Amino acid sequence: MKLGIVGLPNVGKSTVFNALTKSDAEAENYPFSTTESNVGVVAVPDDRLRVLTEMFSSDRTVYTTIEFYDIAGLVRGASKGGGLGNKFLGQIRESAAIVHVVRCFDDENIVHVDGTTDPARDIETVNLELIFADIEMLERRIEKTRKALKGDKGLEKELSLLERMNEWLLSGMPLRAMELDEDERAFISSIDLLTSKPVIYVANISEDEAGAEEDSDHVRAVRGIAEAEGSDVVVAAAKLEAELAKLDDEDRQEFLEDLGISESGLDKLIRASYHLLDLISFLTAGKPESRAWTIRRGTKAPQAAGKIHSDIERGFIRAETIAYDDLIKCGGMAPAKEKGLVRAEGKNYEVKDGDVIHFLFNV
Repeated sequence: MKLGIVGLPNVGKSTVFNALTKSDAEAENYPFSTTESNVGVVAVPDDRLRVLTEMFSSDRTVYTTIEFYDIAGLVRGASKGGGLGNKFLGQIRESAAIVHVVRCFDDENIVHVDGTTDPARDIETVNLELIFADIEMLERRIEKTRKALKGDKGLEKELSLLERMNEWLLSGMPLRAMELDEDERAFISSIDLLTSKPVIYVANISEDEAGAEEDSDHVRAVRGIAEAEGSDVVVAAAKLEAELAKLDDEDRQEFLEDLGISESGLDKLIRASYHLLDLISFLTAGKPESRAWTIRRGTKAPQAAGKIHSDIERGFIRAETIAYDDLIKCGGMAPAKEKGLVRAEGKNYEVKDGDVIHFLFNV
């Protein structure tokens, strides 16, 4: 489950990547400073684990993770191979979702490929290149389906959907903004079109704007576009947060408080990215470790157990489960059991985010 960080050259993609991963990917003031995608594994912040570690005196705390790609910058004509377009588009196809970094700051010392800062124009540039690439793929698929239709009338519904999708793209809108039913969305996912991937826009602001109570005009422009297509926005001063990432947790939190910020923009981005992929975490806790485990929403208990070990899934008996909030209110597992809040869940139970689970199994 990887997310691709995309955007025009010099908008702060590599800076965002460095802040997320606490790494040192090249981030220079010229187009295409990133020519090969960097990949980083990022821990998902979860205060629940800190609390469980203290409650169970755990020897270690293990956070769940997601992966980010720092993808080469895109320019006009990428869908036709311009710049590093072919590489750019191929790397997006490998991503489950997109983090689109948009420059929302003015700085004459940092070159902009179009000369000025204009978030709406920049978003349109990226989105149109992805739309053009999808149209090219769809037109080939439509032609192939029309030929196959002569021998299989059952393809009429598929052809109708393909043509409707193409018309939508030709209107300049990404497929993620198109009204579709569940079956249609599943079909689109099987084609792996670029504009059907979910997106989070990162409005990259200047350090001076960090902690500001009101959005700038640039950020408002990003929010307007995101709202129209049903996407999310996270505001972050990437350069500042790349510096904050170098500090230890205590100093970092103190710095954020001095700025009047309760949580860093990039912590918000990590969590938003995690949920964008429709992922949740269930928790296990004990003396050896307190740990978060990643599953897709709707996962049944035996399959969740399989994330820990295949033997637990194969020999699943039941899942002793309690909601995190109930456990904390009780102050421990023993008083929670006395109050009847620890449930015995079977094979058909859909695990919820924040469930604290002990699996019983026999192999």
